[in-house]
Parts: sequence; structure tokens; C-alpha cells
Amino acid sequence: MLGSLLIVFREVMEAGLIIGIVLAATQNIPHRGRWVAGGIAAGVVGAAIVAIFAGSLSAALSGNGQDVFSATILCIAVLMLGWHTVWMTRHGREMAGDMKALGAEVVSGERSLAAMAVVVAVAVLREGVEVVLFLYGIAVSTHSGPLAMLGGGALGIVAGAALSWLLYRGLIVIPLHRLFAVTGLLIAFLAAGMASQAAALLAADDLLPAFGYEIWDTSWLLSDGSMLGRAAKALFGYSDRPMGIQLMAWGVTLVVMVVATRIARRRPAPP
Repeated sequence: MLGSLLIVFREVMEAGLIIGIVLAATQNIPHRGRWVAGGIAAGVVGAAIVAIFAGSLSAALSGNGQDVFSATILCIAVLMLGWHTVWMTRHGREMAGDMKALGAEVVSGERSLAAMAVVVAVAVLREGVEVVLFLYGIAVSTHSGPLAMLGGGALGIVAGAALSWLLYRGLIVIPLHRLFAVTGLLIAFLAAGMASQAAALLAADDLLPAFGYEIWDTSWLLSDGSMLGRAAKALFGYSDRPMGIQLMAWGVTLVVMVVATRIARRRPAPP
């Protein structure tokens, strides 16, 4: 639940920031709300279609095929999380400038409202597809039930939308670079846990060496089946009896994401 809340909150907040910038830049345009709402709806529908397709493909597989498919999705989710976090760290401000420029072009008549709706739809679709991919990865890595995932996702939508609205109305002022830094670090831990679980699935099918089974046993202290253990597993990739390959995958993923994010933060975005 906590993992799905974090992912959905971050993705909704990013989409909300784009929508808020577009709305702020086109305040005097009549019927802009209808076009923006249409773009949001189109993006949501597209993401829903992707979710249905992914669920159907997963249900069609069984046995080792299911494990390999799940591990593949987890690896893709890890790569996407890493790329997305680094890209937003380096290009977030540039993207905001592009959205402001789009709004100015709509106001001046150089761009149509339809073009604005398409940009909003693509932004929502992109974030929605990422949510689908990341939530599937969380479900596989933490074995979360549909109710927990749905509850966390719903809370993430509410929190992300509320924060975006408050920022748009100017009711609160938050240094966004710090907010993205904190959520980025949490997502790095989340990605490390996904990589660890992918390695465990492949090692269980003898597709990767295990490098030792049950490197430690801390189930007596904190079982990963308990409520607190599940929370630690969702947020940090905790396992009470990990394989050696899991620890290697977890550590490498975390170090790569943290180092890559810091390098991206220090280097200015290209003009």
C-alpha cells in the first residue's frame, strides 16, 4: 500500500504540475477547461487500455513463464524508475518552461486549444503508463493484494491532486526540488527492492546463480510477512531470508540510482 501510494502520488503530482502550468498560462482563454479535461480523460483511457493488456498477458502465462514475465516487468520498472528520476532531476525546470511557452502560444493564437489538449493527454498517458508498470512491479515484488494496491493508489491520487491544486492556486509554496529529492530517494529504495525480487525469481528458476541461500534469518526479529515487515519490504525491499543475488541486486541498483541522480543534479540541463 505504501509503495503504491508513493508511486501514484509522485506521478499524479508530476502530471498535475504540467496541467497547472498550462492552466495558469491560458487563464483568459474561454473553454480551456473543457479541452484540458478532455486531454486528461484521453490520457486516463489510454493508460487503462495498457493496464488491461498487461493483466491479460500476465494471466495467459503460467509456471516458469509467469516468473520470467514478472522478472522482466520488474527489470523494466527498475530501468524506467531510474531513467525517470534522473531525467526529472535534470530536465524538470526545462519542461516547465516548455509548458509555459505552449500556453503563451495558445494565448497568442499560434497554437490551438486542440494542440494544448494533445499535450495534456500525452503527459497524462505517459504518467499513467508508468503508474501501471510500476504498480505491477510493486504487486509482484511485495505480493500486495488488490485492495491494498487500490487503497494506496487512491490515497496517492487524492494527495497528488490536492498538492497540485494547492500549488496552482498559490495557497502553499514548496521548494519542489527538495520534494523531488526526497521522493526520488524513496523511489531509489523502491527500485532496489524490485531489482532484488526480480533476481530472486530468476534464481529460483535457476536462470541466475543464487550466491547463497538465506544469507541471514531475521524472521524472529521482523518477519516480512508481518504488517511492519510488509511495509519495509514495499519501501526498502526488506527480506528476512535473502539470497546473495538479492543483496547484490539491491545494493547495485541503489548505488547506481543515487549516484546517477547526484550527477544529474550537478550538471546543468542542455539548452
